[in-house]
Amino acid sequence: MASGQRIFHFVMIKPSHYHDDGYVIQWLRSAIPSNSLACLYGLATDAKDRSALGEDVDIRLTAIDECNTRIRPDRIARMIRRDGGSGLVGLVGVQSNQFPRAMDIARQLRALGIQVCIGGFHVSGCLAMLPEVPPEIQEATDLGISIFAGEAEGGLLDVVLRDAWRGELKPLYNQMSELPELEGAPAPFLPPTRVKRTAGRHTSFDAGRGCPFQCSFCTIINVQGRKSRHRNADDVERIIRGNVAKGVNRFFISDDNFARNREWEPIFDRLIELREDRGFDIKFTIQVDTLCHRMANFIEKAGRAGVARVFIGLENINPDNLISAKKRQNKITEYRKMLQMWKDVGAITYAGYIIGFPADTPESVARDIDIIKRELPVDLLEFFYLTPLPGSEDHKKLYEKDVWMDGDLNKYDLNHVTTTHANMSAAEWEGAYWKAWADYYTDAHMETVMRRAAARGVSVGKMMFLLLWFYTCIHHERIHPLEGGYLRMKYRRDRRPDMARESIAAFYAGFVLETIVKHVKAAWLIWHIGRVRKRIKADPGRRSYQDLALTPVNDAELDTLDMFRATAPARAAVERTRKHSAIRASVG
Repeated sequence: MASGQRIFHFVMIKPSHYHDDGYVIQWLRSAIPSNSLACLYGLATDAKDRSALGEDVDIRLTAIDECNTRIRPDRIARMIRRDGGSGLVGLVGVQSNQFPRAMDIARQLRALGIQVCIGGFHVSGCLAMLPEVPPEIQEATDLGISIFAGEAEGGLLDVVLRDAWRGELKPLYNQMSELPELEGAPAPFLPPTRVKRTAGRHTSFDAGRGCPFQCSFCTIINVQGRKSRHRNADDVERIIRGNVAKGVNRFFISDDNFARNREWEPIFDRLIELREDRGFDIKFTIQVDTLCHRMANFIEKAGRAGVARVFIGLENINPDNLISAKKRQNKITEYRKMLQMWKDVGAITYAGYIIGFPADTPESVARDIDIIKRELPVDLLEFFYLTPLPGSEDHKKLYEKDVWMDGDLNKYDLNHVTTTHANMSAAEWEGAYWKAWADYYTDAHMETVMRRAAARGVSVGKMMFLLLWFYTCIHHERIHPLEGGYLRMKYRRDRRPDMARESIAAFYAGFVLETIVKHVKAAWLIWHIGRVRKRIKADPGRRSYQDLALTPVNDAELDTLDMFRATAPARAAVERTRKHSAIRASVG
């Protein structure tokens, strides 16, 4: 710091949320890096480099992801006071399920006299979709907590920082009508010290925002808009080079649907150049829709660009359920072709599957999971409850009709029942959800998934690790794999305020015993499934393995596969496909 400079602290916190046991979900190493934290840290770094508060002000930045780091509000307050008392704590990218935890942190900070601002999907979605401010956001405002709705690019962060520097934060910064362009914007960035706290040392960036589709359960389209806004290939290359220079070469591109990023091809071409011509060892995880295979060269270039894992919003195999959610872009007759094309480039496929659509029953869910296991070459299936997330069309409709929705926002993590269902009681719905996990991740099917990986040249060991990750998160931790990590951390004082604090003896005895039991179970599972892995690797015919899911797509399957015959909507979808094919053939 130069002589005479004053200090302003900007502390950015991505909060976690509470587990059913009342303790914050936190790990020694968490699974997924926070893109919201990366975006804001990149913007804040740019503001610091530009001396946005004046040449005589030293902006000091701290980024914390609570999924892998304990939050100590008292220590944050002492740090700010030690350096003159000027600072701002921003609770970043707060989703609905994280809002209660964010408020608990904010209350402590406000009691210590620290300025606080909360932003993210919950406040942005509520202000975009609801006719009035919900009570939890009003409570925050009443406590002197500033609310930021929208995105902070385009100089908007500077406005907040200057107001905080003067001690004049506004109650609300509503930028929802001014969604900024991303081309040329400061790059998302996480310090290597933060990246090291994620499993696999991944970092995150968004190459674009917005999605053109209208899925009723989605909040993205109402927060980020339906227009594609994107970074260009030069922007992405700068992000890659900056991270690689610091030893980080694994990336999660967080676009909700990278296939609808208008710059996908120039970006892939640049990544291919970096990998094939310049020798960069870089790999990516992306998210796409089920129609991406129709785009010429998309999957082929994705493989060459280093896409090793891809998340696909499969959602359901009942066309009526998909239509009810306005997910008309999902064509079940093309699922097999699309998934096999990803297999051909060696990508590991993750697919989201939603349980609780109008036509679902416990029996239909179990039947559909069995069909998927046999007929679709998906590797990792992730199950979610159909949840009316604040900011979605579904939530708005239920709100307007005064339909019961659970008042505990902590449950809005897609892993809890939060409203009623026409065909299932809450107990039946929960039973169908947990049974789906158990039915998919059986020993037999995990072996099948590993054999399919071996047949397509994917590392069997890597596939085994991912399968075990999912299995242990669900069966040992009772936590969704997307919220998982290695070595659950608990702190006695970091429990929900409405739950009793355990005694020192009870807490530590329980925590130690729980940790030992989980590791013994995990060790046995690694040994048990590891034997299967060794057997597959020793099989000289492993590359020639074939099953129904890997069988090349053919016209006859429309009459033979259960996915196309099990329900009337599926049979109707087949007929529509045939009619469209006939029309195209006659025109051609």
